[in-house]
Amino acid sequence: MTIHLEVAPLITLGAGLAILFFPRLLNYIVAFYLIALGILGLLGHGF
Repeated sequence: MTIHLEVAPLITLGAGLAILFFPRLLNYIVAFYLIALGILGLLGHGF
């Protein structure tokens, strides 16, 4: 049995939990998420 996890849902889940517990981190989490998606998109690993 193999478990295959995608990166985007894990990042989204982590960001959602962090925002829930630390609302002041919202700006940093959104910025990091957008930068990560942009870099991965430029490298051809788009979601």
